[in-house]
Amino acid sequence: MRSIWNGAISFGLVSIPIKLVNATESRSVSFRQIHTEDGGRVRYKKVCELDGEEVPQAEIGKAYEDADGTMIPITDEDLAALPLPTAKTIEIVAFVPAGQIDPLQMDAAYYLSANGVPAAKPYTLLREALKRSDRVALAKYALRGRERLGMLRVVDDVIAMHGLLWPDEIRAPEGVAPETPVTVREAELDLADALMATLGEVDISTLHDDYRTAVEEMIAAKAAGGEGVAPPSPGEETGGGRVIDLMAALENSVRAAREARGEDAVVTELKPTKKTAAKRATARKTAAAGSATEKGATTKGAPAKKTTAKKATAKKATAKKTTAKKTTAKKAAARKRTA
Repeated sequence: MRSIWNGAISFGLVSIPIKLVNATESRSVSFRQIHTEDGGRVRYKKVCELDGEEVPQAEIGKAYEDADGTMIPITDEDLAALPLPTAKTIEIVAFVPAGQIDPLQMDAAYYLSANGVPAAKPYTLLREALKRSDRVALAKYALRGRERLGMLRVVDDVIAMHGLLWPDEIRAPEGVAPETPVTVREAELDLADALMATLGEVDISTLHDDYRTAVEEMIAAKAAGGEGVAPPSPGEETGGGRVIDLMAALENSVRAAREARGEDAVVTELKPTKKTAAKRATARKTAAAGSATEKGATTKGAPAKKTTAKKATAKKATAKKTTAKKTTAKKAAARKRTA
């Protein structure tokens, strides 16, 4: 592989000469712009706005455009005079657990190759130290006229470097999350868990770009004098539709995933997760305790009602007896006066 940068890794007082090569490549199908009337190639020309003349590459320089539109010329000598200690050095500044690196910061990937026989020993030392520590190295380096942040890790027997965005280049996710409050039911979570378990894991090396394959087949068909690929029929599902019934969509997803894996497509009743089962058990205990309390209160209250009724009856009987005695006494007194 062709190197794109030569320099050294600075590991304390140890310097390791290395070459930097691209670890990735784009496989996307590229297109050219043409004039649709005659098929002629359309090319860009760099033209000066002042005189309208095309400018050759040798006469093109750099400038910074100020807020008022003023162009401030910047020469290569100006940039070369800036203090940039990492111009030819990948300077390791720290060793951290890989989990501390936010994947949002990941950028381009490179392989670091030992440059010459003397570099083999320190290169291997750094590689094995990274392996044993189970950490990654944070480094600063300069590439294409600017200082960058990088992460060094081991891939097979090679040290790889991932370019990282600077922390202030990562936007905060403000206003991205749904603003409307949403409640997710346990049954929906259970189905989502079942779908995740059914899809399982995948060997990422088996994944490929279906769209690129379709584009290549279409180009081959047109090059052979054909009409390309027929568009999908109006009734054919192309995805992107709005989900109306979330539960039905989850159930259908689980069923389709199981069919794709050659499993039984019947979606059986899901066993609740440990957390769900614990919540349901607690709810049942609470309901049972409440029911027992109500029954106890009713049982205790019944004798009290009977006792109160008995006392009321006794009071009424006593009152009748007292009234009868008074009436008898009055009648006896009346007879004595008459006699």
